[in-house]
This record gives sequence, C-alpha cells and structure tokens, in this order.
Amino acid sequence: MRKSKNPALGGFTGWDRRRLFRALARIKEARFFRRLQAVGLVAQGRRLIEITQITGLSRRAIHYSLARYLRSHRVEDLAEQRHPGRPPGAPELTRARILGELRRSPLRLGYRTNLWTVQTLADRLSQRYHTSIGPWALRQRMKRIGLACKRPRYFYSERASHVAQKKGGHRAENEAHAAPRRGAL
Repeated sequence: MRKSKNPALGGFTGWDRRRLFRALARIKEARFFRRLQAVGLVAQGRRLIEITQITGLSRRAIHYSLARYLRSHRVEDLAEQRHPGRPPGAPELTRARILGELRRSPLRLGYRTNLWTVQTLADRLSQRYHTSIGPWALRQRMKRIGLACKRPRYFYSERASHVAQKKGGHRAENEAHAAPRRGAL
C-alpha cells in the first residue's frame, strides 16, 4: 500500500487546530503569521494549492513549516530563526591591533598626513597584516569597538593678541565711531 503524501494526516489533533488559530490573533510578525496560518490551514484539511494562494508561501516553505511544527507541536517553533549572516572578514584584525595602529603616527609611517582616515587606516592594516579589509568594513568594526569616526576639528590654543585689530580695532573705538554725533548735520 502506498503511503499518503497528505501532511494533514501526519498527526494533527483538535487541540493543535485550536492552538494554531488562537496563536494567530497574537502574532505581529508577517513571516511568522504566514507560516502559522499555513500550518493551521493544513490542519483543517485544506489543499496545498489553496494554501499557497492564501498565504503566498511556496509548497516547499509550507512543507518545511509543517515539519518544524510536527516535530514538537509547539507554535514557537514556527517563529523566525536567528540569521547569523556572513562571518566577519579579516578575523586577525583584533581590537588590540586596530587600537595599536591608531596610536602610531601616520606621518612617521610615511603617509602624507598626521591624522588617520578610515581609508588610510584600512590600507595600513591590510598591508601590515596581509589581509583585505575595506573602509566600510573597518568603520563597522570600529563602531563595535566603541570608536567614532569624525572629521578633525581645528582650533587655536590661544587667541592671538592682534585679532581685535584684524577685526576692526578695539571695541571702545568701534563704539565711539558708531555713536551718532550731536549737532552735526
């Protein structure tokens, strides 16, 4: 005898159907809702083609969601799983190495500047540790370390004594010239 391919015959109870549709009212995430809705519709005995049209999920996604739910009969298993993403490039560029390079003077290392830019630092780290890291990736890594990339601000340590003269003389002289003269017409 041939085994049935209908996943609804795979072990849904009345309790499962009630649990699935009660949980639908609480769910706020769209992907979780669609998976839960698909499993609930399968538990009701709906055809797979109807479910794909209602939920917008592919047949494969529905089968995968069913398998996840039927393993433990828990609604939480249909929730979004963690996506770790791509592993970070250049793992040898540790926090200590980045901070160590930042403490060195780029001028003394042969660069034509006395301030590190992200591009310059990325080039230096790539050369020194024989790895490849771009400015964008380095900036992200620096943020995780707790460093902020800012433009330098230039300021004078003392105000020059002749600044008032450059600005138009002393303040008392300026006020005397600005006051209207009496009797002059």
